[in-house]
Amino acid sequence: MTNGSGDTPADDDRLAALLADLDEAIERLAGARSFARPGKLPRVFDTARRVMLQPGGCAAIQARAQALEEAGVFAGSDWADPQILVPSLAAHSLKSADANAVVVESLSELRLLAVARGEYLHPLVSAEQAHHYLTQVLALNLEMLFTPPSEAERTTQGRLAQLPRNLLQHLAAGIGYEHIVDRLIEEIWRILQQRPIQVDAAKQMITQIAICQVDPNIELGASGQGADRLVSSLFGPTQACREDPGVEVYRERLAAMDPKSLQVEATACARAMHDTGLVSPYHAVLLRQIVGEGDYIIAEALGLSATGRDCLLCYRELVHDLIDAAVHPATPQAVYGLALALERGIFYQPPVAPALWRQLALPLSPWSRERLNLSFGEAVTPEARLLEGVLCVLGLPLGVGQGNNPTCQSARALSMWAYNDPDYLLQMVAWAARDDEIVMHFEGQPISSRESASGVATALPMDLDPVSLLVVPHLDHIYAEMGRRCAGREGDPHRWVNPEFHGWWAGRGFRINVDVATGGLVGLEEFLRYFYACYHPYYNGNQPIIHPQPAGIAVTDSAARFIGWHAISLLRAALDPGGVMRMYFFNPNNDSGQDWGDGVRVSTSGNGEFFGEASLPFDQFASRVYIFHYDPLEGGAPADVPPSELDAVIGYIQRSWGAGRISDTGLQADAGVGPWA
Repeated sequence: MTNGSGDTPADDDRLAALLADLDEAIERLAGARSFARPGKLPRVFDTARRVMLQPGGCAAIQARAQALEEAGVFAGSDWADPQILVPSLAAHSLKSADANAVVVESLSELRLLAVARGEYLHPLVSAEQAHHYLTQVLALNLEMLFTPPSEAERTTQGRLAQLPRNLLQHLAAGIGYEHIVDRLIEEIWRILQQRPIQVDAAKQMITQIAICQVDPNIELGASGQGADRLVSSLFGPTQACREDPGVEVYRERLAAMDPKSLQVEATACARAMHDTGLVSPYHAVLLRQIVGEGDYIIAEALGLSATGRDCLLCYRELVHDLIDAAVHPATPQAVYGLALALERGIFYQPPVAPALWRQLALPLSPWSRERLNLSFGEAVTPEARLLEGVLCVLGLPLGVGQGNNPTCQSARALSMWAYNDPDYLLQMVAWAARDDEIVMHFEGQPISSRESASGVATALPMDLDPVSLLVVPHLDHIYAEMGRRCAGREGDPHRWVNPEFHGWWAGRGFRINVDVATGGLVGLEEFLRYFYACYHPYYNGNQPIIHPQPAGIAVTDSAARFIGWHAISLLRAALDPGGVMRMYFFNPNNDSGQDWGDGVRVSTSGNGEFFGEASLPFDQFASRVYIFHYDPLEGGAPADVPPSELDAVIGYIQRSWGAGRISDTGLQADAGVGPWA
């Protein structure tokens, strides 16, 4: 006899007894003083582990998710801040031999499931963010979801190995089991449309799909349609490697091909690369093989247009040496970076080619070599790894991401230099990688990254592309030091720091709509009039943005609640295909497609965006801006902006991050809430 779910009365009784014990343990933890809580946690973890191993146990934990968090099970740990959790790291915890690590990770996932299903209104993460995170966790752990524990897992985890599977099956049921793979495919394409430099997570998810497709024990049903292009882009981009034979076999096949067959292979590789933004190791093998076959076939393999072909022919020796040094099966994305850098024509800028020759011969410091090896492994030399990163940043300047680090200003600067001043970026790379020091100037005075006290980031960032990995820590120290040198000045430090930090093209005019001392809104209508007059083509004489401009936004979640201040770059304002005026901008936040609430959904494709751009209708974007720079000699026509336009923007502000920031005097007494991070 069962209760309809496959559980027996004995199972129900056992679960009920465990839950009573768990509720008592949670109550004692919640009532304990902070210094006594560590002594109460083991009982909570042990009981929760036994609960989750029972049928229906994960659902019971989900129902207690809010009580568990409020009692303090995550206090003092990384899981206390769910908005910064990294999906790819969940697998390490779930496969750990440490039972507490498995349990706390499982408790965190069940908490996020409660948030995703609207059962728990969390102050730090929205339902959509939680759903998005859990979809990625499931996607990255499809093997555990569909297969029993391996011998290795049984050896290291014992019976505990079943707990992650119970958890993932429960998560899949809560998220929508039948749509996991389809959502995964949609998610991969959505990310790839933004052309990020860091694609390891996408490649890992595609690998999991490929494993599921060939595993006879996994029944995907109607799911997984449309995955072939993704899988083939990595594991079989051409006819000669369709069955994924391995790079050595493919190299032998290439050696036996005639020129026409090589051209067919080159065209197929290029098509797959430009279609997805992903490069297969087979493509790297092909490119190295054909370097001596002539520039025409190299251009075919890179998928170059007339611009890229001309650049290749002008700088053929440099390109050949870059391929030899940077393109390996372990660094395939260098192919895409090189192709797009040639397409941009930046080699024609007089300083760029000499700077790349310097990069090819650059001696790396022991510290730089150690960091690169630690982050990316030793499959290739640190020099090759860094050169791959350099080519990718030059080719995809809008693909730079800050990782899970509070270094948006530094990531924005790298992107801006790669976009606007590539030889300056290459100089920064040389200083950081060779000298372990960058020196910049603030108001005529030098600032050394080596001598600066500290940066915004409290630890060395590790989840970055090779260029950012070496350069960002230096920039972070300099940026923070510039801020410290503004201490005591009235107003926001960004007024002085941004132009000195980013470059001369950052406008010296500066507007802010937040009072630094109180966090309240001030001068809102005038601020918006000037923003429109500076950047909206209808009110600035149809003057395009010439150089990317730094700006700051107030980020909100999908419930339009304020999250924090964030650095972005203004790229251009233009009509989209539907005739709507939009602001196109760069967001270093790794994934620009976000829901900021109140109908403000950031678009990354389908509305006229170039790869790497984010966009919003101009009024919606204006509602999230709190600082911007401009040329004070090009003021536009602030008086021409109609009140109806301003009213719409102010409405968005009042319904989101501006709520509670406006008083009778236009300020909100909320000391300590300032834009400077």
